[in-house]
Amino acid sequence: MLGSAAVAGLLFTPVFGFTAVLVPVLVVVALAYACAELCARWPKAAPYRPLLVLAVGILGLAEAVAFPTTLAGLPTGETLAVLARGATEGWLLTLQSTWPARPVPEQLLFVPLAVLLASTVGLEVLLRLRKPLLALLPGVLVAALSQAYQPLSGPVAVGAAVLYAGAGALTLWSRPGGSKPAWLVVVTVAGLLAGAAALGALDPAGRDPVRLTDRQIAPLAQHGLGNPLDEVGDRLARPGPEVFRYRSDAPVDRWRLAVLDGFDGANWSTDLRLRRLGERLDSASGGTTRTADVRVTGLPGPWLPSQPVPTGVTGVDPLVDQTAGALLLDPPGRDPRYRLTWSSPDVDAARLEGAEVDAKAEGGLGELGQVPPDVEQLARDAVRGLRPTFQSALQLERFLSTHYQVAVGAELPTGHGWPQLRRFLLDTRRGTSEQFAAAYVALARLTGIPARLVAGFGGSSEVDGDFRVVRNRDVLAWPEVAVAGVGWVPLDPTAAAAKTGQQTGLAKATALARRQLPPEQSLQPPQLPPGHQEADDDPVATGGSLRWDLVAAIAVGALLVCWLWGVPLAKGIRTRRRRRSAGADGVLGAWAEARDRLRADGVPYRVGMTPRDLAELAGEGTKEPITRLGKVLDMALWSGVPVTEGAVRRAWQEVGELRRSLATRPWTTRLRSALDPRTLLPPARRR
Repeated sequence: MLGSAAVAGLLFTPVFGFTAVLVPVLVVVALAYACAELCARWPKAAPYRPLLVLAVGILGLAEAVAFPTTLAGLPTGETLAVLARGATEGWLLTLQSTWPARPVPEQLLFVPLAVLLASTVGLEVLLRLRKPLLALLPGVLVAALSQAYQPLSGPVAVGAAVLYAGAGALTLWSRPGGSKPAWLVVVTVAGLLAGAAALGALDPAGRDPVRLTDRQIAPLAQHGLGNPLDEVGDRLARPGPEVFRYRSDAPVDRWRLAVLDGFDGANWSTDLRLRRLGERLDSASGGTTRTADVRVTGLPGPWLPSQPVPTGVTGVDPLVDQTAGALLLDPPGRDPRYRLTWSSPDVDAARLEGAEVDAKAEGGLGELGQVPPDVEQLARDAVRGLRPTFQSALQLERFLSTHYQVAVGAELPTGHGWPQLRRFLLDTRRGTSEQFAAAYVALARLTGIPARLVAGFGGSSEVDGDFRVVRNRDVLAWPEVAVAGVGWVPLDPTAAAAKTGQQTGLAKATALARRQLPPEQSLQPPQLPPGHQEADDDPVATGGSLRWDLVAAIAVGALLVCWLWGVPLAKGIRTRRRRRSAGADGVLGAWAEARDRLRADGVPYRVGMTPRDLAELAGEGTKEPITRLGKVLDMALWSGVPVTEGAVRRAWQEVGELRRSLATRPWTTRLRSALDPRTLLPPARRR
């Protein structure tokens, strides 16, 4: 039984890692076993066995998991606080973390504590009540909790089921004080294996299973969260102060702080979905791993310099938004130092040249507020009528970098709302990266190109020893475009990033695609793949057939739902209405109910038949209830005596007998009678 509880605890391996879970689970199970043996040798201690198991198990966890909080191995107040937080908040902190989660005591402790509780309850049920099957139930609950966190699938799920089934089979087979129920062992093991195989191999819904962590986010400790985009003008006005410095194993062209995809016409915002950063994150497919040591000196927080696909951080415990690659240190620390590891995707420039944009990218085609009319025409002219592709995205970048100037000097424009953007686009044509990036995203969305805005810093060329120094003058805002099959591709309409000469990975591929972009006069709309055509060429040909097919499918589905659910529901409502009638109406309702049930079963009833006629047509088992119901019906209709509630009750008792008799028919017959809609119509008249 203890082995089954241990296997249930080890099912949390995808959440914390095998090594992190193994030691505390084995400690708990071993101590529980030792306490059980101790109570078996000294029976006087048996009444205190639950308290003994809990106390020794908690003490063992304090030594195995929370040892740094002890004093020479003795628990302290801090140890008790860690144990209490692990028991009450660990499950939630783990749900708010990326997986595998950091095996810190506050998060990890809830797993061995759950195993300890399951072991304590299971031991008492097994040794006191002599119920081995019930003793397995607490471990089953722990296993179910683990699957709610991270469901296992495929061979791993089958292997876990084999381990659990083996331990459960031994528990049932070693049943104390009775016979060995081989049939129960076989059925239990077969059920566990079949369930694991079905859940691991089949996917009837065609989508990932629902997990408890899917809707969890980590809350921010501080209420006010600054927007780095608002600081661009102020930093450019004071270019000298150092912001951070870094030492990397490869050149870095940009550092991101915040990704902004919401725009109401006045302000840009971000929809943060933060998680506590675990041990590591998945890397980009086919990407190269890069590492940098970062020392922050001039950022008030909570934003930390990051990369699009971070895979790990050591030195601090930040929050991460995986969709944006943003890192936040909450609450902010003073001059944090950390090592950042990220994945740099390797993309061929030829793959970008004719790539389509990803219109389904989340946040790429968000709101734009009230767009000035003259700006809409400017957006169409900027892409020269091209449909949304990566080529049109590059053309829009070239349009801004060619026809607009980067502002320098003392008087720098600030702001990124429509009043400032309209002035930048139509009047001054002069701005900082703040206006360039915001204008690009707005124009791109107007032409159907999914884009978002990123605020951060460019890679620095200033070197101080082994570190590159990033100062206020390196502040940069840039747009990113969603490309199908590639992801978010950074662009720079100011052409500032290209001057650093530190382009690698995706930035280098984008630069090559930019140089191969044809001149504006030579741009031609890219050819669509074979079998595709523009949606607005022939709306009847492209949309008519699909719409009629969709309408037909919806109609068939609606009819099917009405049949499968509507017919039984209508019959149930009719029966309830008849049953609530009183007096002669109640008896007549019982007769009508019996008549319709036999009609649905295939008995050829016609209007005018008496109960005796119907009893002759009914088969064995239904004849007697119909005959007795006929007597009650005769008394109600022809005796002249007022019909009492007892007569109504007897009539419906006969209907119940008829229903139980019909329930013995084959399931196909019962299903057909339940779904037969003809019994909802009045019966045919007798010829």
